[in-house]
Amino acid sequence: MNLLMIIRIAFRALARNKTRAALTMLGIIIGVSAVIVMVSIGQGAQASVQAQIASMGTNLLFVTAGAQNVGGVRSGTGDNGTNTLTVDDLDAIKREVPSVSLVSPVINTRAQLVVPDQNWNTSIQGVSEDLPDIRKWPVADGAFFTSSDVRSAARVIVVGQTIADNLFPGQDAVGQTVRISNLPFQIVGVMARKGQDPQGRDQDDTAFAPYTSVQKKLLGNTRVQIAYVSAVSQDATYTAQQQISDLLRQRHKLAPGAPDDFTVRNMTDIAEAANETNSIMTILLGSIAGVSLLVGGIGIMNIMLVSVTERTREIGIRMAIGARSSAVRSQFLIESVVLSLTGGFIGIMLGVFASVVVPSMLGWPTLVSTASIAGSVVFSAAVGIFFGYYPARKAAALDPIDALRYE
Repeated sequence: MNLLMIIRIAFRALARNKTRAALTMLGIIIGVSAVIVMVSIGQGAQASVQAQIASMGTNLLFVTAGAQNVGGVRSGTGDNGTNTLTVDDLDAIKREVPSVSLVSPVINTRAQLVVPDQNWNTSIQGVSEDLPDIRKWPVADGAFFTSSDVRSAARVIVVGQTIADNLFPGQDAVGQTVRISNLPFQIVGVMARKGQDPQGRDQDDTAFAPYTSVQKKLLGNTRVQIAYVSAVSQDATYTAQQQISDLLRQRHKLAPGAPDDFTVRNMTDIAEAANETNSIMTILLGSIAGVSLLVGGIGIMNIMLVSVTERTREIGIRMAIGARSSAVRSQFLIESVVLSLTGGFIGIMLGVFASVVVPSMLGWPTLVSTASIAGSVVFSAAVGIFFGYYPARKAAALDPIDALRYE
């Protein structure tokens, strides 16, 4: 008996009990669709976090004043009361560290931006002209301020989209003047929309001014809290991290074994930690959903054992007229695989549909990968073979004489 004939007989046998076959496939359908949905949710969350981290700059390092742990006291935020990081340090990093391409001081403050009929409280960052290149953040309207603006501490400012929308609804913000601490600042540009950062903060609710202007005209000090450093490539971030640490220790005259009075953080470390966490969550979600596939496989084994019992006399007749044990075993094994594969294909369609619907209903990002679909097909076939082999082997092992006597 050829394979095609065995498959036709398997389909005919399943068609005789359509309701039972459908209920048996239900476990596989639910299992496969649940796996696809859970994995797509996990991968969607992972892709979303990766995109948010990449939006901050793929080659980015943070250099902050203060060590992360000095005398048991955690710091490293640049506000520990010590001025351990200077503009001269940052100039030296840019000049002497070969794995670094761009450096920008970051002076953080908050202030009220006031126009004749509106006002808005926001975060202001004093930075250098290199910030758009470091953060991979283009200007949507107007232009970013220049190096001459930084040298002269010019009263110019570039605002985010949220600020522009709230202060100048329906108007062009470029060229407008805002007052900050009773000083006029001219808006020279509006940044492209960036969205939320990994902590959920609105990055578009930020304004940028020359760091010299923020130091001299808004804060009245020369402290540098933090610096953005861009490595020449993503692979060079770890080299840059070590070279920056060595240079700052030398410049700050720290003795061997003395703790750092600065902190260098690598965005690659943060990205890898986030990816590892999301990968674990994706595996956990997929494993939980996979339990239903196991239950569906047990259901297939149960139904196939019932089918062997019900068709014992049929098996005896077939073997009595010359059917080999291998043919009987193949028939029941193929019936099991047909059940699991049919349920698997239906589950794939249901899972893909649910993965498309979830973002629109719940707002969760999803990402359906071909790997999860291919894996579901392979797993469905494996379930059919694994759980169908014992009933098929039992059918093939029946004695023809005993089978013919079976009532």
